[in-house]
Amino acid sequence: MPAQKTVLITGCSDGGIGSALAKEYHARGLRVFATSRRSETMEELSAGGIETLALDVTDSDAIKRTKDEISTRTGGKLDILVNNAGQTYEAAVADMDLAAARTLFELNVWAPVSMVQEFLPLLISSGRGCIVNIGSTAGIMPVPLQAAYNMSKAAIHQFGYTLGVELAPFDIRVVNIPSSSSGFAHLTISFPDKAVPTDEYARGVVAETIKDKPRAWLWGGRAAGLTWLLTTFFPRSIIDWIITDMYGFPKFAAQVRKEKAKKRA
Repeated sequence: MPAQKTVLITGCSDGGIGSALAKEYHARGLRVFATSRRSETMEELSAGGIETLALDVTDSDAIKRTKDEISTRTGGKLDILVNNAGQTYEAAVADMDLAAARTLFELNVWAPVSMVQEFLPLLISSGRGCIVNIGSTAGIMPVPLQAAYNMSKAAIHQFGYTLGVELAPFDIRVVNIPSSSSGFAHLTISFPDKAVPTDEYARGVVAETIKDKPRAWLWGGRAAGLTWLLTTFFPRSIIDWIITDMYGFPKFAAQVRKEKAKKRA
């Protein structure tokens, strides 16, 4: 009998994407280690027989302790690492709090890097490891009023892209997932049910990432697929027009011009 595969997921608070992923991996027969900043936010997963651990991914010492614990439980191996923990931050660039933006980067960018560095020996020991980075379409499209978040997700995409090249010799696959972000959800307006339920999203992600040779890029969600279509086949000017119109910038620009005219009068 083949050994039971193992997966570690960050950001697994009940009701979110991480929780849905944990349930789906568990349903597929994997041994799941679900983590969140506080254990009490994962009571639903714990009740379902999933192993939960408290982990603040911005704390390097906590990451090391978790690595040691996982290593003890699995015999020094880990098959899949899912970097899902993250947060958003909404503000115009002119009003952006740089301290808050730096804090965002610690969680959205440097935490996944730290997780990879710490768990890489376990992934290599598994023989065919996989790293999954949950990104966002906001890292590709110019979603207004959330530049810091957009920048962080663009960074995680490039991190995963580069990581895939560097780890290929070790037979470790890296899957980058530009998911549909809440800030770009308006693009789902052409679909009757607008957003993909988390359990449906999780089924697609898990089905791909448990393969021996998963795709390097997986566009998660209908709006993500639409983003791929726009960025692949349409010129940037069309995309810019869609975004500015969707967020009401033509009306805003008209107001700005009106105010300027008043000042000159």
